[in-house]
Amino acid sequence: MNRTALYAGSFDPVTNGHVDVIRQACRLVGRLVIAIGVHPGKTPLFSAEERAELIRATCDPIAAAEGSALEVVTFDDLAVSAARRAGASLFIRGLRDGTDLDYEMQLAGMNSAMAPEVQTVFLPASTGVRPITATLVRQIAAMGGDVRPFVPELVAERLEARFAKP
Repeated sequence: MNRTALYAGSFDPVTNGHVDVIRQACRLVGRLVIAIGVHPGKTPLFSAEERAELIRATCDPIAAAEGSALEVVTFDDLAVSAARRAGASLFIRGLRDGTDLDYEMQLAGMNSAMAPEVQTVFLPASTGVRPITATLVRQIAAMGGDVRPFVPELVAERLEARFAKP
């Protein structure tokens, strides 16, 4: 299978929900490009380079097991532009609930108007990861909570280090 898909997001940090979507996407395409959005107006917890490293360390083995190539890039423009640069014919979007669906349908419509050659594919989150958001993970970690149920082990270790009390 030689189809390329683009999965764009901030991935700050990569969560088990992201990993679930990545695993599902790797079953559908020969090449999955994870596109980390970099926006000058936002101050992420992890740098784009750190996020890329965490994604590669966590997801390279998953992609290999599914027979898919994984690539991680950054972008600071439109996702449709990143998709074109990557040669992607699909956008991958994860859905947790109806609220996600409402937003993602609007996004898919706008992307389709700008890049009709790139089809959006929605992947439903598995039951166990539906409540996970990167925002909540960051909040829990900042308050000293255990985020291990929500993120890969390496991410949990990095979050603990980031929020360690001196």
